[in-house]
Amino acid sequence: MSSVSAASGRPGSHTSITCSALSFGWPDGSPVFDGLQAAFGPGRTGLIGSNGSGKSTLLKLIAGRLTPTDGAVRVAGETGYLPQNVTLDTALRVDEVLGIAEARAALHAIEAGDVAEEHFTAVGDDWDVEERARATLDQLGLGHIGLDRTTGEVSGGEAVLLRLAALLLRRPDVLLLDEPTNNLDRYARSRLYAAVEAFTGVLIVVSHDRALLDLVDQIAELHEGEVTWYGGNFSMYEELLATQQEAAQRTVRAAESDLRRQRRELADAQVKLARRRRYGKKMEQNKREPKIVMGERKRQAQVSAGKHRIMHEERLAEAKERLDEAVEAVRDDDEIRVDLPATAVPPGRIVLTLHDLALCYGARVGGTLTLGGPERVALVGRNGAGKTTLLRTVAGELAPVAGEAVAHVPLRFLPQRLDVLDGDLTVAENVVQRAPGATNNAIRARLARFLFKGARADQKASTLSGGERFRAALAALLLAEPAPQLLLLDEPTNNLDMASVRQLTSALESYQGALVVASHDMPFLESIGITRWLLLADGQLTEHHELPDLDGDGAVVGGASEPPGVAEADGAPGADD
Repeated sequence: MSSVSAASGRPGSHTSITCSALSFGWPDGSPVFDGLQAAFGPGRTGLIGSNGSGKSTLLKLIAGRLTPTDGAVRVAGETGYLPQNVTLDTALRVDEVLGIAEARAALHAIEAGDVAEEHFTAVGDDWDVEERARATLDQLGLGHIGLDRTTGEVSGGEAVLLRLAALLLRRPDVLLLDEPTNNLDRYARSRLYAAVEAFTGVLIVVSHDRALLDLVDQIAELHEGEVTWYGGNFSMYEELLATQQEAAQRTVRAAESDLRRQRRELADAQVKLARRRRYGKKMEQNKREPKIVMGERKRQAQVSAGKHRIMHEERLAEAKERLDEAVEAVRDDDEIRVDLPATAVPPGRIVLTLHDLALCYGARVGGTLTLGGPERVALVGRNGAGKTTLLRTVAGELAPVAGEAVAHVPLRFLPQRLDVLDGDLTVAENVVQRAPGATNNAIRARLARFLFKGARADQKASTLSGGERFRAALAALLLAEPAPQLLLLDEPTNNLDMASVRQLTSALESYQGALVVASHDMPFLESIGITRWLLLADGQLTEHHELPDLDGDGAVVGGASEPPGVAEADGAPGADD
């Protein structure tokens, strides 16, 4: 049964969320929680844990989106919940998304002289609802979005902030945020950080965003079905965890040394006992002592030998148990280790050519832009700039309005939504679809390198956690035949925990082809050895010698080179950005 392990920073008695003997399992019988005990009090809590540990599931249970199979969740006050994947009806107006359309219409009717009772009922005490709505939008950097616009005109990142604005307008007592910075550019993230800092109720945030987790008051780690509390922000948690792990490693080394010593002592004892037995037999054969004396001596020797053997065996067993406990305390974040020689591209070979390319949402890549192998290119820009649209056009999913995008080598594209997998097929079957010539043994051996070992390769894709689904999708693409020599990744670190980001980085270290990555995660981009920076802003694609930066007004800061022949854009951004 799971429990709460107390550490510094555990919430006090004034709790607002209580999980009592909470159990939950999926319809296929796989358990997530079994008797979980947890309590969350006032302040900001960062809920962390490996992918698949149940963080998102716990938020859904607290929000009432899922029903426990046993136990209970009690929440004091109104709850606002922002899920990982925010989807909005593109036909809705902004005021409808904010939940103020009815009150706003009634206010306008009253202002126009219509004093019908239903208008006053609709307004209630919320006479400043429109002003509050505009102030909230301003706070989140959405002041340019009018209340009468439709959500089809906003980018994916703006949709997340718009949904958050709707929650904040309700003034919830409890706010639950699940990976809220996914799809947000740096400017939008800074606005969200400010909103989190300003929130005064009970806030629980699930995130892999270090900057966001450094704003919390305490860390709650969900690990192997237990919640452990750490006082302070994520940086303090990492320092404490590093200290604990160093101590755990020292304990393992000491336990291993003790185990070796106990084995030596047991072996020495067995040698001594064998010598005694040989000596006793020799004395018996020589009959130097009376038979009754020799029998008693033999009996005593056997009793002593038995006690001696049992003592050393018990010590050895205890040493093994101490080693097992010490090893259990050491974290094991497996790394993806793959060998992908077929993805290699000779230096200087052209892998992609963009020529006078006009995208369906307005941006243009004028002139000719070429990418060679094995370049590592970062595609950056604000939400709505058109990065996803450009990648989808290069991948052949969208037809260009004009010009052409030509890939000269095998290409694979991993979209934000990870919809390259068939949920009804197992992980292994998904790989077979892309590598029909590979044997079953070869596929399973390769999948084991992606941490899908044994029966895990037979899991259906629909049952995988976010991080597992990403690993499966990455495996399906990298193990495909022919091997991809140009890989396009769109926001690959979304929904990944810290360990999964490290796994992705290690996998990309083995990739020898050309790489184009669209991402707002700058630490990740810098960790994979980017050799070229392309900034898509205001319909222009410019190349930079180093990481470009955007200030709050969208101006470019940094060393830009000449634009690679890009004309002014005149249309709306790509919807997935």
